[in-house]
Amino acid sequence: MSQLPQHDLSACPGCGEPPASADRFCGACGHDLTAVPEAAAGPDRPTVAIGTPVAWPDPPARDPNSLTTATQHPGDLPGTDSGGRDLPTMAVRTDTPKAAPEEGDFTLAAPDPRAAAAQSATPPAGTPAGAKLCVACRSGAVDPDGYCENCGHAQPRERDHMEEELSSVAAVSDRGLRHHRNEDAFAVSATALPDGSPASLAIVCDGVSSATRPDEASAAAARAAGQALLTALPRGTHPQQAMHEAIVAAAEAVNSLAEEPGQDGQDHDPHRHQNAPACTIVGAIVADGLLIVGWVGDSRAYWVPDDRTSPPARLTQDDSWAAQMVAAGLMNEAEAYADERAHAITGWLGADAYELEPHTAAFKPDRPGVVVVCTDGLWNYAEAADEMARVVPADAAGRPLHGAQVLVGHALDGGGHDNVTVALLPFTLSPQGAGSA
Repeated sequence: MSQLPQHDLSACPGCGEPPASADRFCGACGHDLTAVPEAAAGPDRPTVAIGTPVAWPDPPARDPNSLTTATQHPGDLPGTDSGGRDLPTMAVRTDTPKAAPEEGDFTLAAPDPRAAAAQSATPPAGTPAGAKLCVACRSGAVDPDGYCENCGHAQPRERDHMEEELSSVAAVSDRGLRHHRNEDAFAVSATALPDGSPASLAIVCDGVSSATRPDEASAAAARAAGQALLTALPRGTHPQQAMHEAIVAAAEAVNSLAEEPGQDGQDHDPHRHQNAPACTIVGAIVADGLLIVGWVGDSRAYWVPDDRTSPPARLTQDDSWAAQMVAAGLMNEAEAYADERAHAITGWLGADAYELEPHTAAFKPDRPGVVVVCTDGLWNYAEAADEMARVVPADAAGRPLHGAQVLVGHALDGGGHDNVTVALLPFTLSPQGAGSA
């Protein structure tokens, strides 16, 4: 994910890093920037932020003293695009979903160097006891800076692959197969409302890669939003209002990074634009029979009912160039997302963002299902609601971590062009019904 390009190439085709305007070769990987890129090379492109705000339709009228009049059923949204129109019947993406394994955790389709760190290897003679071996050459020791003393290969970072599972929510985040680091982040938690009823929440953030310190931005936003929800929900704040306040808290956390020095020396990287840290955010809450979603940017939430004969739905509207074109009636969904400007985002968290406009919506499902909260690293390979429903395992509500692993694996099988993060929140109906709004 990146911001407004200021050069002929907004990102290096080889590594994704933004080049300086006068560079003929990428300073990060040496890629020839004068080479003509292949047309339509792949199903997804780096997301960029553009400075034209989306003119979204006004939200439904709502009683200022109530946050429940906008509540609707996910079944009322039988797979619509950002402009409220039916999604095209033909698949926008050409990746063919692969069947998930019936048992056990998902296994990556190709050997992954990150898995090598956990495998045993015979240390070379003279290697200090307990020293880590390089995941690339399997023979060199890793120095304190994280590089192999034999081949110089940079070793995996802690954020390259993360998993977390609670009884009512799970999330998985992966660096992907093309990026050199993971700029996504998530926060998942469970708490209780004042009446003792349970509440589950998930926050997923995607760093804007051409911004300074995008990984710090996503981590700060996820952490702040998650903590805000854990504070507000037990206090009795309505979940929809709590989500709005959590996004505001996340924005303030990201804004504060613009005044702080970087932690990894990126502020002095001559190949990186010096703009404010930025990220997108999407979150979901399942509490008291309600499903609440909130977002800024192009990370998404989907509703997938357990009964797959019922229609799934996309619950969020992208803040993006493609969504703006569709909403204005200038392009259909397939045309807009085939354009190279499709993933240019028009809303984000960051000090250089336009006026913050958190989007929130409340739903009251009338049947059990699962909520998929994800970055574009996943939905690039399952964009329409029915496509997402096809790749979500049938037992995802009962095994959310396994379901999240399968979805991340689906994105890696499709090419893994971006960081991939997904959280799954099962939704069940209580014996008392769907709860009061």
